[in-house]
Amino acid sequence: MKRLCTICARGGSEGVKGKNIRPLLGKPLIVYSIEQARQTGLFAAIAVDSDSEEILSVAAGAGVDYLIRRPAELATRTAPKLPVIRHCVEAVEKLAGDRYETIVDLDATSPLRNVEDIIRVVELLESRQVSNVITGTPARRSPYFNLVELNEGGVVRLSKSLPVSVTRRQDSPMCYDMNASIYAWKRDVLLSSSSIFNADTLLYVMPEERSIDVDSEIDFGFVEYIMKKNSRNQIIPDEK
Repeated sequence: MKRLCTICARGGSEGVKGKNIRPLLGKPLIVYSIEQARQTGLFAAIAVDSDSEEILSVAAGAGVDYLIRRPAELATRTAPKLPVIRHCVEAVEKLAGDRYETIVDLDATSPLRNVEDIIRVVELLESRQVSNVITGTPARRSPYFNLVELNEGGVVRLSKSLPVSVTRRQDSPMCYDMNASIYAWKRDVLLSSSSIFNADTLLYVMPEERSIDVDSEIDFGFVEYIMKKNSRNQIIPDEK
């Protein structure tokens, strides 16, 4: 079974200027995802899709197999992600003259995932023979307890209700934040579906410390702090 990894990175960014190739501890952000994909040993090919020549140049330097230039209509700030990934897959298959049965998309702005996360997601997809797998982390807020919304009259209420009210968040049903880190599909589902949610979509749960998606300067600072902390923790002191 051949597997393709896609990494889709638009050139424009409002929250963090040039975030996809912004240096993070001396390395462009997108390179972390490229290296993680390679280290899994799972993929027959790794492709980077972008409308930015600068991003594609960085990806080429990192040794990806395919550079896919994104068309303008898929490079707007409102363009949905699924058509972008589909375009990337179809372009790679045309260039390679091949077909990939498992497609894994890694978000370029989620460098804290580890190689094991990617491997486990693929194992879950292929062992359970489901349409797709997404990743998430336990939510800090619960729609049954402390996540609220306003009605048309401006009155606040819980986003979701239960037959019996709960007085502790721990007693409410488990909820998860999608962390946008890893998406895995069976090829034919990806190319035909209009939603990431299918009748058999599964969730792979990741801890919060590996789930930060860089979407703001604060996010970037958090990621940099965690990576520095992890690096210090990996240093083994000399034996006396």
